[in-house]
Amino acid sequence: MFISVLELFKIGIGPSSSHTMGPMLAAATFAGRVRDFLSDHPVSGELRVGCTLKGSLAFTGKGHGTDRAVTLGLHGHLPRAVADLDVEALIGQLWQANALTQEGLSGVDFLPQRDIVFDRSETLPEHPNGMIFQLLEPGGEVLLEETYFSIGGGFINTLAEIHELVAPLRMEPGDSCPYGFDSARAMLAMAEECGLSISDMKRANELTVMSSKQLDEGLDSLWQAMGRCVDHGLEAEGILPGGLELARRAKGLHEQLKADPRGANVNDWLCAYAMAVNEENAAGHMVVTAPTNGAAGVIPAVLYYFMVHEGGSMAQMREFLLTASAIGGLIKHRSSISGAEVGCQGEVGSAASMAAAGLCAVRGGTPSQIENAAEIALEHHLGMTCDPVNGLVQVPCIERNGFGALKAYTAASLAIRGSGKHFMPLDNCIAAMKQTGQEMSSKFKETSLGGLAVSITEC
Repeated sequence: MFISVLELFKIGIGPSSSHTMGPMLAAATFAGRVRDFLSDHPVSGELRVGCTLKGSLAFTGKGHGTDRAVTLGLHGHLPRAVADLDVEALIGQLWQANALTQEGLSGVDFLPQRDIVFDRSETLPEHPNGMIFQLLEPGGEVLLEETYFSIGGGFINTLAEIHELVAPLRMEPGDSCPYGFDSARAMLAMAEECGLSISDMKRANELTVMSSKQLDEGLDSLWQAMGRCVDHGLEAEGILPGGLELARRAKGLHEQLKADPRGANVNDWLCAYAMAVNEENAAGHMVVTAPTNGAAGVIPAVLYYFMVHEGGSMAQMREFLLTASAIGGLIKHRSSISGAEVGCQGEVGSAASMAAAGLCAVRGGTPSQIENAAEIALEHHLGMTCDPVNGLVQVPCIERNGFGALKAYTAASLAIRGSGKHFMPLDNCIAAMKQTGQEMSSKFKETSLGGLAVSITEC
């Protein structure tokens, strides 16, 4: 099993990897298919593109900006490319357009208000985050249709692909890599046999698909984006969009800590950093999927603290991200990182597990201690629901990232002081998360139909 660190961590925009970045990619992919279709099948008369959102995308898509993401994608924009743009201004322009603006698609009508349907009827059986795109003639005849699923972390699959996958997930076969482990048990056995660290094995796998220079530049770019996201969040203030009238708090908290650093502890700093990132995500600004947008603050907060407060080096930063991605790949392969599929245990829980592993590694932890750290952090997120108020990645998501960072830090500290021997293997914990997610009510899996999402009484 192999999934690249540069695929698991991706630079994009908020507020959601599954509800924003995935649909944007799906829409852009379908637009490309429409262009190819029209070049091979010239059609006279007006044509129209439509998109039907299903399941969680229908229930919380408004709050997550899914309609905006689909609009951006159909006009040819991708998450990484729009991260540095004024998205609000761009959306304002595209929302008023009557047709697609890409070359080769200028004659295809598209009005977001009319052509994006939030269908809250029956969810598609393959995955809770489904999208059906269609190219239509004036009479309603379907010329081209494709169903996509946003499976978490900005990854998408078509209907055909999802039936061929187990996780469901697209990965390279393990035998294409020198250390193609598909379980924590195999990972530890390989580490013991070859005498390499988890990050060294992960690096060796990465070098089968890219050069060392490309890998290091990619890792450095991810860290720069994470650090920039923290810094921007610590400087911003005001009310977050969406209607909850929720004020940003990270800047105020950070200013208090700077004014009295002796009175601040690691918990304070980690919460400030994590909340800064997720306030940026809630505002729809640039973030790094780590491994998702909803959990984008955990790993950057822990890594930022290590680099700034503990004097971490660039080499250690790379070791941190490689180790974290090894754990994240296992979780994604053996379970899910999608809140719509397994609840927030799959998002913040996975992020905390990855961060704990990364921190344990850069502090000199052995492979068994690193695996222990990952298990401890994940274990104490089992059963966590995804119940965002108003379908926004704000309450409880912003604070929850702070607590995820605290659990990651604690898990790494516990593991590094142990021998690496422990009762519950990481593989078993991941299996428990998957089973818990499968048996969890859909009300608590990013539909905003239960839990905190329906606990607010307006007087």
